[in-house]
Amino acid sequence: MLDLFLPLILGLGLGITPQTPADTAQQAPVVEVQADQGSGDDPAAPRTPEPQEPTGQFTTALEVRPILGMTKANWVGVREYNGQDLVYFSHLLAWRCGLWDIRYGINGAPAETDVAMEPCNEEFAQPNVMMDIENFPPYVTYPLQSVESIYIEIVFDDGTTDFAQFDRAEVRIP
Repeated sequence: MLDLFLPLILGLGLGITPQTPADTAQQAPVVEVQADQGSGDDPAAPRTPEPQEPTGQFTTALEVRPILGMTKANWVGVREYNGQDLVYFSHLLAWRCGLWDIRYGINGAPAETDVAMEPCNEEFAQPNVMMDIENFPPYVTYPLQSVESIYIEIVFDDGTTDFAQFDRAEVRIP
Protein backbone atom coordinates (compact mmCIF):
# COMPACT_ATOMS: atom_id res chain seq x y z
CA MET A 1 0.00 0.00 0.00
CA LEU A 2 2.90 2.29 0.77
CA ASP A 3 4.15 1.90 -2.80
CA LEU A 4 0.97 3.61 -4.02
CA PHE A 5 1.26 6.63 -1.76
CA LEU A 6 5.05 7.03 -1.47
CA PRO A 7 5.47 8.87 -4.79
CA LEU A 8 2.62 11.22 -3.83
CA ILE A 9 4.06 11.89 -0.39
CA LEU A 10 7.55 12.48 -1.79
CA GLY A 11 6.19 14.67 -4.56
CA LEU A 12 4.25 16.84 -2.12
CA GLY A 13 7.28 17.10 0.14
CA LEU A 14 9.33 18.39 -2.80
CA GLY A 15 6.63 20.83 -3.86
CA ILE A 16 5.62 18.82 -6.93
CA THR A 17 1.94 18.98 -7.80
CA PRO A 18 0.53 15.62 -8.88
CA GLN A 19 -1.03 15.58 -12.35
CA THR A 20 -4.49 14.29 -13.00
CA PRO A 21 -5.36 12.57 -16.29
CA ALA A 22 -7.06 15.83 -17.33
CA ASP A 23 -3.79 17.73 -16.70
CA THR A 24 -1.75 15.35 -18.83
CA ALA A 25 -4.32 15.41 -21.62
CA GLN A 26 -4.02 19.20 -21.79
CA GLN A 27 -0.24 18.90 -22.05
CA ALA A 28 -0.31 16.37 -24.89
CA PRO A 29 1.16 17.69 -28.12
CA VAL A 30 -1.25 18.63 -30.85
CA VAL A 31 -0.68 16.52 -33.94
CA GLU A 32 -1.84 17.68 -37.35
CA VAL A 33 -3.74 14.83 -38.98
CA GLN A 34 -4.27 14.37 -42.69
CA ALA A 35 -7.21 12.13 -43.38
CA ASP A 36 -6.50 8.77 -44.97
CA GLN A 37 -7.94 7.92 -48.36
CA GLY A 38 -11.21 6.13 -47.76
CA SER A 39 -12.03 2.54 -48.55
CA GLY A 40 -15.78 2.93 -48.05
CA ASP A 41 -18.14 3.64 -50.96
CA ASP A 42 -15.55 5.66 -52.88
CA PRO A 43 -11.99 4.52 -52.05
CA ALA A 44 -10.50 7.63 -53.65
CA ALA A 45 -12.57 10.03 -51.54
CA PRO A 46 -10.74 11.55 -48.57
CA ARG A 47 -12.22 10.80 -45.19
CA THR A 48 -12.92 13.36 -42.53
CA PRO A 49 -11.47 12.41 -39.14
CA GLU A 50 -14.22 11.42 -36.74
CA PRO A 51 -14.80 13.41 -33.53
CA GLN A 52 -12.47 12.23 -30.80
CA GLU A 53 -14.72 12.63 -27.80
CA PRO A 54 -14.26 9.87 -25.21
CA THR A 55 -17.41 7.76 -25.12
CA GLY A 56 -16.38 5.17 -22.55
CA GLN A 57 -17.34 2.53 -25.12
CA PHE A 58 -14.00 2.41 -26.97
CA THR A 59 -15.37 3.61 -30.29
CA THR A 60 -12.79 6.30 -31.10
CA ALA A 61 -9.10 6.36 -31.97
CA LEU A 62 -8.55 8.39 -28.80
CA GLU A 63 -9.77 5.44 -26.75
CA VAL A 64 -8.43 2.44 -28.68
CA ARG A 65 -4.97 3.75 -29.73
CA PRO A 66 -3.43 3.35 -26.24
CA ILE A 67 -4.81 -0.17 -25.92
CA LEU A 68 -3.62 -1.27 -29.36
CA GLY A 69 -0.26 0.36 -28.73
CA MET A 70 0.25 -1.60 -25.52
CA THR A 71 -0.99 -4.87 -27.02
CA LYS A 72 0.73 -4.71 -30.40
CA ALA A 73 2.24 -8.19 -29.91
CA ASN A 74 -1.34 -9.56 -29.94
CA TRP A 75 -2.55 -7.91 -33.16
CA VAL A 76 -2.37 -11.12 -35.17
CA GLY A 77 -1.97 -14.85 -34.69
CA VAL A 78 -1.19 -17.82 -36.95
CA ARG A 79 -2.66 -21.23 -36.25
CA GLU A 80 -2.25 -24.50 -38.13
CA TYR A 81 -5.70 -26.02 -38.34
CA ASN A 82 -7.34 -28.61 -40.56
CA GLY A 83 -4.46 -28.59 -43.08
CA GLN A 84 -4.32 -24.79 -43.40
CA ASP A 85 -2.69 -21.72 -41.89
CA LEU A 86 -5.32 -19.51 -40.26
CA VAL A 87 -4.24 -15.89 -39.78
CA TYR A 88 -6.35 -14.42 -36.97
CA PHE A 89 -7.17 -10.71 -36.60
CA SER A 90 -9.45 -11.21 -33.58
CA HIS A 91 -7.63 -8.78 -31.31
CA LEU A 92 -7.77 -5.91 -33.80
CA LEU A 93 -11.39 -6.68 -34.66
CA ALA A 94 -12.30 -6.46 -30.98
CA TRP A 95 -11.24 -2.77 -31.12
CA ARG A 96 -12.45 -2.05 -34.67
CA CYS A 97 -14.89 0.70 -33.70
CA GLY A 98 -11.96 3.12 -33.39
CA LEU A 99 -10.52 2.01 -36.74
CA TRP A 100 -11.25 2.74 -40.38
CA ASP A 101 -9.14 -0.06 -41.82
CA ILE A 102 -7.04 -3.11 -41.04
CA ARG A 103 -4.72 -4.09 -43.89
CA TYR A 104 -2.19 -6.85 -44.14
CA GLY A 105 0.47 -8.37 -46.37
CA ILE A 106 1.92 -11.87 -46.17
CA ASN A 107 5.58 -12.89 -46.58
CA GLY A 108 6.99 -9.44 -47.33
CA ALA A 109 4.04 -8.15 -49.36
CA PRO A 110 2.85 -4.62 -48.56
CA ALA A 111 -0.27 -4.22 -46.44
CA GLU A 112 -2.73 -3.93 -49.31
CA THR A 113 -5.33 -6.56 -48.43
CA ASP A 114 -8.23 -5.27 -46.34
CA VAL A 115 -9.67 -7.26 -43.46
CA ALA A 116 -13.48 -7.22 -43.67
CA MET A 117 -14.81 -5.58 -40.52
CA GLU A 118 -18.32 -5.93 -39.16
CA PRO A 119 -19.92 -2.52 -38.55
CA CYS A 120 -19.92 -1.33 -34.95
CA ASN A 121 -22.95 -2.45 -33.00
CA GLU A 122 -23.61 0.91 -31.36
CA GLU A 123 -27.13 -0.07 -30.34
CA PHE A 124 -25.61 -2.42 -27.73
CA ALA A 125 -23.71 -1.73 -24.52
CA GLN A 126 -20.59 -3.32 -26.09
CA PRO A 127 -20.40 -1.85 -29.62
CA ASN A 128 -17.22 -3.77 -30.44
CA VAL A 129 -18.88 -7.16 -29.94
CA MET A 130 -18.44 -9.45 -32.95
CA MET A 131 -21.88 -10.84 -33.74
CA ASP A 132 -21.66 -11.79 -37.42
CA ILE A 133 -18.58 -14.00 -37.73
CA GLU A 134 -20.18 -15.93 -40.58
CA ASN A 135 -20.03 -12.86 -42.85
CA PHE A 136 -17.05 -11.27 -41.10
CA PRO A 137 -14.74 -14.12 -40.04
CA PRO A 138 -11.92 -13.12 -37.68
CA TYR A 139 -9.35 -15.00 -39.78
CA VAL A 140 -8.17 -15.68 -43.34
CA THR A 141 -6.82 -18.99 -44.64
CA TYR A 142 -3.61 -19.88 -46.46
CA PRO A 143 -1.97 -23.16 -47.45
CA LEU A 144 -0.40 -25.03 -44.53
CA GLN A 145 2.95 -23.56 -43.38
CA SER A 146 2.94 -20.95 -46.16
CA VAL A 147 2.72 -17.91 -43.84
CA GLU A 148 6.22 -16.92 -42.76
CA SER A 149 5.61 -13.26 -41.88
CA ILE A 150 2.73 -10.81 -41.60
CA TYR A 151 2.80 -7.05 -42.05
CA ILE A 152 -0.17 -5.21 -40.50
CA GLU A 153 -1.24 -1.61 -40.94
CA ILE A 154 -4.18 -0.10 -39.11
CA VAL A 155 -5.87 3.21 -39.85
CA PHE A 156 -7.53 4.90 -36.90
CA ASP A 157 -10.75 6.86 -37.30
CA ASP A 158 -8.82 10.10 -36.83
CA GLY A 159 -6.78 9.37 -39.98
CA THR A 160 -3.54 8.32 -38.27
CA THR A 161 -1.89 4.94 -38.82
CA ASP A 162 0.19 2.38 -36.99
CA PHE A 163 1.88 -0.76 -38.22
CA ALA A 164 3.69 -3.89 -37.12
CA GLN A 165 5.50 -6.81 -38.68
CA PHE A 166 5.64 -10.28 -37.20
CA ASP A 167 7.50 -13.47 -38.00
CA ARG A 168 5.44 -16.65 -37.81
CA ALA A 169 7.25 -17.87 -34.70
CA GLU A 170 6.34 -14.65 -32.81
CA VAL A 171 2.60 -15.06 -33.32
CA ARG A 172 2.13 -18.81 -33.73
CA ILE A 173 -0.84 -20.15 -31.80
CA PRO A 174 -0.21 -23.70 -30.54
